[in-house]
Amino acid sequence: MCLLLAGCNDGQGTKTGDTEREKKDSGHKTIKIGYQKNGPLVILKSLGSLEKHLKPKGYEVEWKEFTAGPALLEALNVGSIDFGRTGDSPPIFAQAADAPFVYVAAGKTKVEGSGILVPEDSGIKSLEDLRGKKIGFAKGSSSHYLLVKALKKAGISYKDIKPSFLQPGDARVAFEKGNIDAWVVWDPFTADTQINSKARMLVNGEGLTTDRDFFLANIEFERNHSEAVDIIVDEIEKSSDWANENHEELVAMLSPLLKIDERSLLMSAERRIYGVEPLTEEIVKEQQEIADTYFEMKIIPKKINVQDTVDQGRMAKK
Repeated sequence: MCLLLAGCNDGQGTKTGDTEREKKDSGHKTIKIGYQKNGPLVILKSLGSLEKHLKPKGYEVEWKEFTAGPALLEALNVGSIDFGRTGDSPPIFAQAADAPFVYVAAGKTKVEGSGILVPEDSGIKSLEDLRGKKIGFAKGSSSHYLLVKALKKAGISYKDIKPSFLQPGDARVAFEKGNIDAWVVWDPFTADTQINSKARMLVNGEGLTTDRDFFLANIEFERNHSEAVDIIVDEIEKSSDWANENHEELVAMLSPLLKIDERSLLMSAERRIYGVEPLTEEIVKEQQEIADTYFEMKIIPKKINVQDTVDQGRMAKK
């Protein structure tokens, strides 16, 4: 996705570009944050606390919504956003495409809510039964890797399934119509489908993947605005603590945004812990394993070293 910004005249002779120059000249800075409706940044956005802490430092916040991680990484690549969050796989693909970003923090694992769904009355009872089946998932997403690991555990070659690359909205329709045999996805879509579409969780991510969030910044932005990045990460942690301690309020807040019923969102909230963890050698190793797997399968064009895109100043001290 390429996001194009165009100036427009307001009829009074003032252009958007002029306004931006005036802000720059006065020392005003705008931080553009990419978020997805189902991620921790939408909680931070909804609480409104980040703006309060950044304003005294001379920053304003502009939020930009994305439907999936790969599009968010492309926006980070071209400089349309400064900061964002994705699952574990999109940064791997972005690094393989030489995108200028850095990892600044990691989220906690969320394996219970990510998994492989099948219809309640499906004859698929085990991972081995996936051989030859048509499976829907978002290409380049955390679900892509979860599926790869699940197939490997079952001794099934990736070539022995029929992949159907679908974003969650389209995959849900295909699943309900019976156009795919199984669907690999994450919460709250898993919970919503389990409760409202008679789906059964074949397996979750336990023992297959850690399925973390990652918080990323454009490399130039991080270099020039490190203090602002510190504030963002700190506020993500605080809003995550609030989410963990206030499930009912969280669900009530997210339900109209996601257009998902509160019962499904409560199931999703109760099987994950929101939070921020500093980058560690173990977490980098987890990402490297994903990257190596994709390279071996020729899903990414070249071998990469994840450590090259990690902000070393944010690595946890031993």
